[in-house]
Amino acid sequence: MRGLGVSPGIGIGKAFIIDRGLIDIKKILVDDVGKELDRLMTALETAKTQLNDLYNSTIDELGEKEAQIFKSHEMMLEDDTFISDVKNKIIAEGVNAEFALSETSNAYIKMFQNIENEYLRERSEDIRDVMDRVIRLMMGINSFDYSALENNSIIVAKDLTPSDTAQLDRTKVAAMITEMGGKTSHAAIIARIMGIPTVVGLNNITDKIKPGDTVICDGRTGKVIINPNAKQLFFYNKKKIREDEINKELRNQAGLPSVTLDGFKVNLSANIGVPNDVDMALENDAEGIGLFRSEFIFMNREHQPTEDEQFEQYKEVLVRMGDKPVIIRTLDIGGDKCVPYLDMPKEMNPFLGYRAIRLCLGNVEVFRTQLRAILRASVYGNVKIMIPMISTMKELKDSKKVLQQAKDELLREGIKFKDDIEIGVMIETPSAAIISDLLAKEVDFFSIGTNDLIQYTMAVDRLNSKLSYLYSQYHPALLRLIKGIIDNAHKAGIWVGMCGEAAGDPKLIPVFIGMGLDEFSMNSPSILRARYIVRNINKKDMEIIAKSTLDMENALEVEEYLSCLFADENENCLKTCKIRRRQQ
Repeated sequence: MRGLGVSPGIGIGKAFIIDRGLIDIKKILVDDVGKELDRLMTALETAKTQLNDLYNSTIDELGEKEAQIFKSHEMMLEDDTFISDVKNKIIAEGVNAEFALSETSNAYIKMFQNIENEYLRERSEDIRDVMDRVIRLMMGINSFDYSALENNSIIVAKDLTPSDTAQLDRTKVAAMITEMGGKTSHAAIIARIMGIPTVVGLNNITDKIKPGDTVICDGRTGKVIINPNAKQLFFYNKKKIREDEINKELRNQAGLPSVTLDGFKVNLSANIGVPNDVDMALENDAEGIGLFRSEFIFMNREHQPTEDEQFEQYKEVLVRMGDKPVIIRTLDIGGDKCVPYLDMPKEMNPFLGYRAIRLCLGNVEVFRTQLRAILRASVYGNVKIMIPMISTMKELKDSKKVLQQAKDELLREGIKFKDDIEIGVMIETPSAAIISDLLAKEVDFFSIGTNDLIQYTMAVDRLNSKLSYLYSQYHPALLRLIKGIIDNAHKAGIWVGMCGEAAGDPKLIPVFIGMGLDEFSMNSPSILRARYIVRNINKKDMEIIAKSTLDMENALEVEEYLSCLFADENENCLKTCKIRRRQQ
């Protein structure tokens, strides 16, 4: 069986099934709504106490960053709008508290699941987890018992919530397998932090694996084997030893320069969403922050963040990163995300609509406030400003005018800021790619956002599973656009980076090196592997390979070609390939 590998490594052990069971929540008409309101508030207070206990225990085991999830859960239970919605439902409909809570939380979950951003979309699991806790308290249903967990257990579940992962004895967990989840789910994030091999997205896996079954889990390929034979066990035990050796080699990359064998230097940076993400970036020796998604500061709140609130968050990241560059992407939000106070219109095609810089130029006060906050924070580090979703020269020039207005205001007010901040744009629309020679004359750098660039170039909804075969970062059309963007940037004397998923792809990193990409920004856990790749290739060799991909007909041909060159069982044959080329 094969799912989505979200945390690399080999896990071999006995299956431990986590089955919390479905809660049968019935709609009951009640006579005493006051009693139901009391039941609700009592359960909320008890849940807050439990979450605080989980917060404290998680700090001891994993640290402050990972424990923060439970503080955010507590905040959900203190959200006035949400609690009012539940109370109003109880009063207006005369229903039991658990039914009102379930209906209200399901509406919020549905709203989050429709968000385009994968990270935000998968935060719906947090809502489900915390509301499940409250409902169980009201119904007197006990939580799952984890005391029977044994050494080398393979955790198998429909989904793993933050509460589940906080209660697991991780020294006894060899791997984790779930039916649900994605690369940015809580289980996936924790698994990568802890180095636990994990596979998600295996339909009905809890029906196919029985407690005590021997299971092999390959967190890199997504392959899962139930009750393997002796030959399979021997093969994967040997592979596990190789994986352990590779991980040791990768850890040795920390502190080394990101430079190819023939002297081509690149910058390997991290993508972050909130200041706490800096922890993981530094742990993985990031050379900067290539993408700070500032929209997270604007999400999950009733009012627009003030200039001071934004300033403090930008300052925190800059101070912690020291002299390393931090690229802050200005507000990239649209009709697919829930920000009630911006009063955004409902749209038929939100991904093609009023979003990102289009929204900012339509709400200049919001935009200028953010720019003022970034400028004020600039004195604390090496900040760069990046404008998303540019598709015309006018949008870029209008954005620069607003930036100048923000500077003029701060000058009049006597507030210090750096006046020489680099300004860049995300190249994520085909129009921006095509006029990148013109855009390059107006900015200091480009950053290629491959996620949207693929979507718009291929005219495909990346969330539509039926069209997944069209959404590929290996398509020659995309690679040709990227090559043109890089060439136009360099002709104008500016540098160019990449902050989409393709930037961390082990098979594409050599190709982009061959094209001359200057900076790669990726999820923090991918950085050391990327550095290993960079340090074991020659740019001149990669130029030939990159050129070959541009002449191919389709994505499958490109991917197979690169897999042959750069990936064996453990995707780590770059040295072998280099030696083979020399021998030939």
